[in-house]
Amino acid sequence: MTELSCSKSPSMVLSRAMTFFLTMLAMIAFAGNSLLCRLALKQTAIDPASFTSLRILSGALALRLIMGLRAGSPSSGNWPSALALFAYAAGFSYAYVSLPTATGALLLFGAVQATMIGYGVCRGERLGMLQSAGLLCAFGGLAILLLPGLSAPPLAGSALMVVAGVAWGVYSLRGKGAEDPAGVTAGNFLRAVPMAAALSAIGIPWASMDSSGFWYAVVSGALASGCGYVLWYMALGGLKATSAAIVQLSVPVIAAVGGIVLLGEAITVRLMIASTAILGGIALVIVERQGGKGGGTDQ
Repeated sequence: MTELSCSKSPSMVLSRAMTFFLTMLAMIAFAGNSLLCRLALKQTAIDPASFTSLRILSGALALRLIMGLRAGSPSSGNWPSALALFAYAAGFSYAYVSLPTATGALLLFGAVQATMIGYGVCRGERLGMLQSAGLLCAFGGLAILLLPGLSAPPLAGSALMVVAGVAWGVYSLRGKGAEDPAGVTAGNFLRAVPMAAALSAIGIPWASMDSSGFWYAVVSGALASGCGYVLWYMALGGLKATSAAIVQLSVPVIAAVGGIVLLGEAITVRLMIASTAILGGIALVIVERQGGKGGGTDQ
């Protein structure tokens, strides 16, 4: 999953073509986390704790290697943010034991954005009429998605994914405005490794593994997470804040398409209605919020 804050790396100017290319790769990588996790937990023998640990460890190693190639850019980070990162990764893995790819990605994205928007409201940010309507629309879509019925997602998995989304929202808020977001993320991944190791130790009685599950977890951590974050931070150098926020709406859509193509998952009418309401409502809030600040400012 994706860091959803929009802090830009300084002094990075990109062409439109390069910005588009990097953004596209980053969004595919972020959606890839959902696909890889669901694929591993559905079709291989790996357990959620092992997937979480391997994802965090491989992400930490990949980011450390990337940071090592950058002269004068040591890793930083802090323990509270690392805890939020670990809570996201663990909740994400356990949720995808039962959730379809598209539903999980939509719940995660909605929870992240709700957390960040809610934080702004609690800090005194005023919502205009259109923003309020967008927020109500998004929460209405979430309610539609979770209403009891034959096509309703499992409650336990949904709750875990919402917790994961809140944790990632907290992580994004804590990292907002960081001067070196890639370095901070590298440091936080490194700090999350012992937490993931503790989770795996607790889960030893239920641990299982095969080669396919191992490699899905490694690719999720090293490429979809580690390299995906670096690509995103590079792309932010050529994106306005509004564009950076809006483009992330594509992640649940890409995940849904991937779930259909790679996992044979069905898209229900309920999911389509909920997706339209949630993503449309969030888009309205983002556009109105950034429009009031000026499209070229950072979030």
